[in-house]
Amino acid sequence: MISTNSNIYIAGHKGMVGSAIWRALKNKGYTKLIGLSSRELDLKNQVAVSDFFKIHKPDVVIDAAARVGGILANNNYPYQFLMDNMLIQNNLIEASLKVDVKKFIFLGSSCIYPKLAPQPLQEDCLLTDSLEPTNEWYALAKITGVKSCQAIRKQFNKDYFSLMPTNLYGSFDNFDLNTSHVLPAMIRKFHEAVQNNHAPVTLWGSGTPMREFLYVDDMADAVVFALENDMPEYLYNVGTGVDITIKELAETIKKITGHQGEIIWDSTKPDGTPRKLMDVSKMKGLGWQYKIDLEEGIKLTYDWYINNVETAKKVTID
Repeated sequence: MISTNSNIYIAGHKGMVGSAIWRALKNKGYTKLIGLSSRELDLKNQVAVSDFFKIHKPDVVIDAAARVGGILANNNYPYQFLMDNMLIQNNLIEASLKVDVKKFIFLGSSCIYPKLAPQPLQEDCLLTDSLEPTNEWYALAKITGVKSCQAIRKQFNKDYFSLMPTNLYGSFDNFDLNTSHVLPAMIRKFHEAVQNNHAPVTLWGSGTPMREFLYVDDMADAVVFALENDMPEYLYNVGTGVDITIKELAETIKKITGHQGEIIWDSTKPDGTPRKLMDVSKMKGLGWQYKIDLEEGIKLTYDWYINNVETAKKVTID
């Protein structure tokens, strides 16, 4: 039985998602949270991870640790995105099994689903078709994590399961233009354009793809919900069930930042998957749904960015 006195290890507790989960658990009265930075514990080192688990013996493990990035980073570093993520999650899953961790929550990404899967994306469309080439390496790693947890659930009857968030954003996001996702990259570009006399902002692609976005504190709330409730299946989508075009996203961020210049769409750059809308009916059926709408979430994120602008330009995901 999980309680506020349970030992809970959050892997990646300094990243955007992990830090939001840490805050949410603290606010709910959980007192025995465990977190180490990548300098203190290299999650790619199997021996180090195994030793850590033998000493601390967590009751719960929440895997929010990953090498992450946008289209550019995925294209440029395919091997690292595949291998680093598999090493991290495999070491955590194997160590958890060996020390009898009661509950393991694996966090993935909606990119695990096929590029042209029917919309909205349902959990059972996993492995039914080919992946989006621009992020297949990261997706493949995450799929192995999902299936590893499913295998443990099937073979050992343990409470290991996966939450697949849609595109996340919020405080402590990565705003580095070479490695960030679309929403934080836009916030930085529009903010800097405003400072540069409302200079034109150039954005990738055509602006026509549709994306769904979830504020990171809502994701943390979903994790706490999953921690405190019975989760009878191995895979759950977490999102809003609402999407907008990239062009609409740009216009929203333009308005929030006060940018008055031109938006230029560079059609020589890739669009990525045409649409990625999540079917969130499983989580909703269990009693969880999001609370923060996109415009409010972007305002909160922009406020955080302008108050942390120098350190936010390149955030290390731990």
